[in-house]
Amino acid sequence: MTTTPKALPDAPASARHDWRAPAAACTTVILWASAFVSIRSAGEAYSPGALALGRLLAGSLTLGVILLVRREGLPARAAWPGIVTSGLLWFGLYMVALNWGEQQVDAGTAAMVVNIGPILIALLSAGLLGEGLPRRLLMGMAVSFGGAAVVGLSMSGHGSSSVLGVVLCVVAAVAYAGGVVSQKPALRHGSALQITTFGCLIGTVACLPFTGVLVSEAADAPVSATLNMVYLGVFPTALAFTTWAYALARTTAGRMGATTYAVPALVVLMSWLLLDEVPALLTVAGGLLCLAGVAVSRTRARAARTPVSASSPQSGGPES
Repeated sequence: MTTTPKALPDAPASARHDWRAPAAACTTVILWASAFVSIRSAGEAYSPGALALGRLLAGSLTLGVILLVRREGLPARAAWPGIVTSGLLWFGLYMVALNWGEQQVDAGTAAMVVNIGPILIALLSAGLLGEGLPRRLLMGMAVSFGGAAVVGLSMSGHGSSSVLGVVLCVVAAVAYAGGVVSQKPALRHGSALQITTFGCLIGTVACLPFTGVLVSEAADAPVSATLNMVYLGVFPTALAFTTWAYALARTTAGRMGATTYAVPALVVLMSWLLLDEVPALLTVAGGLLCLAGVAVSRTRARAARTPVSASSPQSGGPES
């Protein structure tokens, strides 16, 4: 009786043959990487709180329309504690703190500090969700964090850093980790679209005090900055957070967090292609390390599931 409910949320055995979860994770990583390029443009015209609110408004509107079209309605009552917590931490506090922090420190410092987030996710999910800390996951995260540090060091020195900026980036990383870990249990009681939509709405409500600033800045902002803000809401927020939730429901929070270490490598590539920012060799090496670490952390699922499924076909694995 306990086997069936446990297999439904995470479905490790079936997810292995399903291309949709990996595709959803890849979509998330690519769109989140593109967000850094858009934030750089929109952040020149919008202050941190106004940018967060504008992005969340665009995301909430997009998600709300899709939810109505699909007629999914409200998630179960048991999902709401996770929705409210992730909405306040991840959609609200994280976005404001990150926007503000990146104005106080250079991009390299921000990249290094914020990338403690996946490590915190692994630790919190092990302690609060009982996911454990597989050795390959830890090894992969160590390699990826080293790569992120190399990318950060190679980009440092092009701006000023402040204690406030570093603290804000730490706050963003903690809020990100707390949001992911609280979202994971909520996904057992609602769809990815439901959890994302109402989490985004909670974050929007939390950022409403910035309404006056957003209105005044929008009047003077160039069209390109406003379009970038709308893009951030529709794609890296509405679409990417939904595909993230879809993939998160089918794997552990620790492994999903490790997957985001591919973002720095993609940011380097996109900056090269879209902004003509030719990366240094050290930056390229750091990006490759990030990707190598993600590959190592993801091999655990294949290695562990093969013997388990062979000896016990019914088993969904000990993971939650």
